[in-house]
Amino acid sequence: MADASALLEVEDLQVHFPLRGSFGARLVGKDVGAVQAVDGVSFSVARGEVLGIVGESGSGKTTLGRALLRLVDPTGGSIRLEGEDVLGLREREVRAMRRKVQMVFQDPHASLNPAMTIETAVGHPLRIHGITRDRADIRRRVSAVLERVGLSPPDQYLSKYPSDLSGGQKQRAVLARAVILSPSLLVADEPVSMLDMSVRAKILELMLGLKSDLDLTYVYITHDLATAKFFCDRVAIMYLGRIVEIGATEEIFANPRHPYTQSLLRAIPDPDPSRSIPRDLPRGEVPDAAEPPLGCRFHPRCPKAFAPCGWEARDLHDMLEQRWAAGGQELFEAERLQLGDLAGLDQPGSHATVPSATGTGADVATLLDQIREDDSRERIWHGIESITPRPGGAVIEFHPGHDPVLRPEGGAEVACHLYNPELADPPGEAPPA
Repeated sequence: MADASALLEVEDLQVHFPLRGSFGARLVGKDVGAVQAVDGVSFSVARGEVLGIVGESGSGKTTLGRALLRLVDPTGGSIRLEGEDVLGLREREVRAMRRKVQMVFQDPHASLNPAMTIETAVGHPLRIHGITRDRADIRRRVSAVLERVGLSPPDQYLSKYPSDLSGGQKQRAVLARAVILSPSLLVADEPVSMLDMSVRAKILELMLGLKSDLDLTYVYITHDLATAKFFCDRVAIMYLGRIVEIGATEEIFANPRHPYTQSLLRAIPDPDPSRSIPRDLPRGEVPDAAEPPLGCRFHPRCPKAFAPCGWEARDLHDMLEQRWAAGGQELFEAERLQLGDLAGLDQPGSHATVPSATGTGADVATLLDQIREDDSRERIWHGIESITPRPGGAVIEFHPGHDPVLRPEGGAEVACHLYNPELADPPGEAPPA
């Protein structure tokens, strides 16, 4: 059921980019998969609200912002602006919709045509959307909006080119171009990340002033939690194409619940050198969005993951490689020589066979038990149900994984099994060997 108070409603939005694959695969029509840039995102934005979309590089936040304007075509889900289905619009109707939704891009240097004067660039939307073609009227409107964004007196800027302006002035001109159509919603994609620190606060204050004066609503995309705390009413934390936590800004910063949100907040620099803050950041890198982890997508890097989080064969392979990298050459040679080709562990799956170099599965099972004894704190052991010797290797069965969904928790919503009462309480340490 539609929310009457919401300006924007997004439900189960998906943006997948198909992989091209080899020529032979394309020739026979083989499906080579897709990058799941945005995969099942839902949220709503009330009129006059500022919603922050926060995440590290590769989380899908920029693709999400571009999808809201149909700059990329979603592969599923729905977007409703003022109750109107955006994804059902034809091309001509999309142009009319963009009068209501404008975007401010990350790089102000690339957002303005270097061959256009500021008057032409800022006034161009008026011509594109057929609002006016009268040169005097365009100049009057452009002068008024330049004055509003702080490029004053406007007569000094109308005939200038982007190369004549500083970074902050360019972003003010970009904002002027975005608001000259009187939109309802502004999607701001990292609008201050490429500006000097001394300019960022001024641009954010300008955006808040525009919000108040022009009755704007913002979707603010950023990787900077400090600006999100200052600027946003609510914050949505994205990881690998999904929202893992969403709630009021004060609630998210005061009481973060998802382990990924907690790690992001711990990464914020503290200017006080006398204060020591634990920096137990997530291990490893962001996984490949073309083949995301099973179950919870954060579980391979999560310090609190337990049995139902979706452990799989790839996690076992990663754990072995991390052990050998930390243990040195001698440990690697001693253990690696007991195992066969581990390439089969690179495929997603809830069970796996670890091959033996000697053909004896009991040797592999004994080695894995020894590895578990050496580091019982390793989270993957929570997800392994059994290790069974077989001819040629040992068969690993993983606990069935579950895909977490957003559920209310306190003043926020969080997608984490730690807050799912239907699942068992997470154990503190891995089960004994």
